[in-house]
Amino acid sequence: MNSEATVQDELAKMLDRARRNTLGDLLARTRDRMPNKFAIAYNDKRLTYSELDDLVNQTAQAFLDDGMKKGDLVTVMSKNSLDFVLANFALARIGAVMIPINYMLTQEDVRYILEHAEVSGLIASEEYARVLDQSAGRMEIKHRYLMDVDIDYHSELSSWKALSKVRQGQSKEFVDAEIADDDLAHVLYTSGTESRPKGVMLTHKSIISEYVSTIIDAKMEANDVAIHALPLYHSAQLHVFLGPGIYIGSSGIILGAASPELILKTIEEEKVTQLFCPPTVWIALLRHPDFEKRDLSSLKKCYYGAAIMPREVIKELTERLPNAKLWNCYGQTEVAPLVTVLQPEDQLTKLGSAGTPILNVQTKIFDDEDEEVPRGEIGEIVHRTPHAMKGYLHDPDKTAEAFRNGWFHTGDLGIMDEDGYITIVDRKKDMINTGGVNVSSREVEEAIYQLEGVSEVAVISIPDAYWIEAVTAIVVPKDGANLSQDDVIEYCKGKLSKFKIPKYVDFTKELPKNPSGKVLKRSLREQYEGLGSK
Repeated sequence: MNSEATVQDELAKMLDRARRNTLGDLLARTRDRMPNKFAIAYNDKRLTYSELDDLVNQTAQAFLDDGMKKGDLVTVMSKNSLDFVLANFALARIGAVMIPINYMLTQEDVRYILEHAEVSGLIASEEYARVLDQSAGRMEIKHRYLMDVDIDYHSELSSWKALSKVRQGQSKEFVDAEIADDDLAHVLYTSGTESRPKGVMLTHKSIISEYVSTIIDAKMEANDVAIHALPLYHSAQLHVFLGPGIYIGSSGIILGAASPELILKTIEEEKVTQLFCPPTVWIALLRHPDFEKRDLSSLKKCYYGAAIMPREVIKELTERLPNAKLWNCYGQTEVAPLVTVLQPEDQLTKLGSAGTPILNVQTKIFDDEDEEVPRGEIGEIVHRTPHAMKGYLHDPDKTAEAFRNGWFHTGDLGIMDEDGYITIVDRKKDMINTGGVNVSSREVEEAIYQLEGVSEVAVISIPDAYWIEAVTAIVVPKDGANLSQDDVIEYCKGKLSKFKIPKYVDFTKELPKNPSGKVLKRSLREQYEGLGSK
């Protein structure tokens, strides 16, 4: 009987391995299909898929030799680089879980993430290693690796090893750990309406399901040449563009920053065909003097998302890039992140729409009782999709709330028209998306409330030519208090990450409220709509 059970167990393992589909397998398959194809360029390095996969295997083997194991949670904090890509796939290949961290966060925000996730490893560029050291405090973290350096350590970073050194001489053989499709691959921390970020748990299955949908509905092809200029810590650049590109076998140029001058130069020199930017960067490109000087004729596919694109900018892009097509991509981190796309043929006929659900997504609009509303009426956008996260790390209550009645509730308010196109109307929980980054209005309010002389404050978003949505604080001073805009902004600099600090501050005697005392933020947004244009 025992021997029969053993045979069945072994058969199950063989079947699971043969049928497995993880991020590590994804890259290995692309290597087998096109080993000599140009995969990734960064600075002066250009790698084929064979060379990329070799470096991933060497990095993964170094992690294993150092004692890293399946299930370890490891943070990665750096600007875009080749080592970021290598760490991503190497961690996935051994079954460790990557936590990419927004490098613009304050030390307090970083400390919260490290402690909340109970991380066991740190990977960072030299620029951010000290931040992680200070944030980790007395946490026992065994594994610390420096990215993009050729020496093992500096005097003040003696506990850190250089990734470039630890992988030298390691085997290039495929590292084949025991991993299941629905094991965790990434935890991405996202700011909700609460003052603390939530850890979104994405499995290999969630991410690859999203890759398939993205490749189909964003019309990605192996002959694409893409620029990856937006931060890879963000799910949009990482999981809508870099990952699907490697899955399908296209070529990618990694840029360290979204510099308009560098992006335009790279398009011309590398004959780039595909580019994703949030509206703020597209606007910066259009306004840059090199836009007319550079040969941009190779650019065929232009993607935007992360914030609402002004209609006039869409029209300008279609006029000034006549060879290119536009796609509007909408989603959020909890769904890995893409869920709807507005196709090129709909850009002008459905101006302002987020498009229709993509391949592996079912979307509806619900009322507060979780009943579907008629077409044309406002409600909350909800999804059923294998893209969806496995839940919030260490937070079953918020997970249950987000997935009530078997649908993922986005917190976004929208309208679905008779043709099935969705338009985002508002954010149910007053999230502000400024420059493509989410900011919790409540978190900013809580910081400002600590300033002496503040009686009440409401934080809202207002339209802004550059930020699209600008964080704006409307303050009611206490009697006798003499506060200025500079007072509020300077105070916030010591409390909040840079991108969360209000761009505008105004003062009023009272805030509009409903009979139950709730601040009417919609009324404030209407009242202050023109503040950013003054």
